[in-house]
Amino acid sequence: MKTQLGCSILALLLLLAFQSQPSEAAAPLTRILMTTGAFSEREGAVFVAQDQGFFRKYGLDVRFVHVRSGPIGMAALASGESQLHVGSVTGATLGAVAEGSDAVFVAGLINKLTGAIVVSPKIKGPSDLKGKTLGVSSASGGSWVFTMLALEHWGLEPKRDGITIRIVGNDSVRAQAIMSETIDGAQMGYTFASMLQGQGYPVLADLARLPIPYQGTGVLTRRSLIASSPDIVENILRALVESIAFIQEPGNRPMVMKSLARGLRLPRVEDSAQGYSSLVTFYERRIYPNVEGIRNLIRLLGPTNEKIRRLKAEDLVDDRFVRKLEKEGRF
Repeated sequence: MKTQLGCSILALLLLLAFQSQPSEAAAPLTRILMTTGAFSEREGAVFVAQDQGFFRKYGLDVRFVHVRSGPIGMAALASGESQLHVGSVTGATLGAVAEGSDAVFVAGLINKLTGAIVVSPKIKGPSDLKGKTLGVSSASGGSWVFTMLALEHWGLEPKRDGITIRIVGNDSVRAQAIMSETIDGAQMGYTFASMLQGQGYPVLADLARLPIPYQGTGVLTRRSLIASSPDIVENILRALVESIAFIQEPGNRPMVMKSLARGLRLPRVEDSAQGYSSLVTFYERRIYPNVEGIRNLIRLLGPTNEKIRRLKAEDLVDDRFVRKLEKEGRF
């Protein structure tokens, strides 16, 4: 009896010792570098996917890097320094493809304009923007595109109406520039727009309410990466679909706000409340790229760039992975 008991204890100890060791059979995580030129709540799906372990669930170790502008992110993608880029359709995106890049949108997370035009208190309506200075993050980048499409919607033209477009920096820098009166207004994400509004700066327009077709925040990669490593692209999108579902579950609000505050380097978690509210509304569960939105920007930029004018919106999209996920019932 004692011998049997001793053998049982020894067997249990050996089993526990074995289980405490790292599994040699476990596959190592695939390291991925993903960039973004934006700095707003629009990138919340990536922040949450990192914090909740969705990327790791699919065998990915994703490093998400904020670069100074979209063109820098697109250059990193084209050179192979990064594998994916999170951003909108912009002049940089179209210009890169027009010059021979094999970049394509494999998903559309937010398929509309987002954010707000925040202005100086002296501006009461769109017509008051004549003769004023508006800040953007970069020439032809996302904030520039958002601003130009809004001005076009209002029947305004910068050269004709004396509107100066000044390159200032990301959302936080543009917010500071408005408060210091360096610029008279700017497009920015809801998190920083809400903070400014709380200090008396009016929101001239919520861009999501304007009927403007647009491919907003999406995921870009190269056709060459799709050909060589389709599993990487597919697993990135699986993780993001789960992240969006997590964000849209009301009970997860505290965790999502915490991820937003971390990602945007906000001093208080409660400062991310407006950004959280926006994400719940604007993220698409069916993450198909918006072909009509891409076509709209080709129309906007085509008159001044012949190579962009020749582009076909359909050639900038590869939705095979999204179609596969839909067939699996993931959304």
